Amino acid sequence: MSQLFDLKGKVALVTGGSSGLGVQFAKALAAQGANVVISARRVEKLEQVKKEVEAMGVHCLAIKCDVAEMADIHAMVAEIKARFGRIDILVNNAGVGRAVPAAEQTDEEWLSMININLNSVYFVAREVGKLMIEQQYGKIINIGSIHSTVAMMGSPITAYNASKGGVAMLTKSLANEWAPHNITVNAIGPAYFQSEMTEEVIADEGFLGAVKAYCPMGRVGRPGELDGALIYFASDASSYTTGQLLTIDGGWTTI
Repeated sequence: MSQLFDLKGKVALVTGGSSGLGVQFAKALAAQGANVVISARRVEKLEQVKKEVEAMGVHCLAIKCDVAEMADIHAMVAEIKARFGRIDILVNNAGVGRAVPAAEQTDEEWLSMININLNSVYFVAREVGKLMIEQQYGKIINIGSIHSTVAMMGSPITAYNASKGGVAMLTKSLANEWAPHNITVNAIGPAYFQSEMTEEVIADEGFLGAVKAYCPMGRVGRPGELDGALIYFASDASSYTTGQLLTIDGGWTTI
């Protein structure tokens, strides 16, 4: 059974790999034997994560990439292909989160959210997908959210919700289109986990009250609680699973 989850020799790309969930994802993949490529805008943070991943006995390549820039995406994929010759696993993790009331949100704020959280997920998947089609093999894991399927009472995050809802349908559509090429496309929908992006929100007493009211488990996610889903989708254990959004939320979306 353990061989189903073995990633030795695989090459995995994690976008947004300099902090938060991206770091956790990179380490989880490395723990299963995958060589890992981490990309983000902040090179100094990437280099620290690279050292931590390499200490786990695998190869790690750090690449500066702003997923809002097409030239960066093209250059990133080309560099990985030149170094490793292939990409077996893509974790489309880069994203942003901001709370702005819809009636007060500027055009630029809306477009930025959609561009980073949805458009870049498509563009990275498209460019990596071209290589996976050549290989006739690939595992794509998009990072959605509980807000891919539900909103939150009183929370002004319409742009974020729309972007993550788009990720869920993008996942289904790419899964449908690329299934003949032995490529699976799935998504993970986390609730709230401690990260750089959520740090301020989770520290808010009002938010913690909402967690106790709306989450049956009454708490935010803990480090490592996304690892099982990630490795399942990244490995051959999920060879007949595609187009799915697995929401990991302590039961939040059950009510």
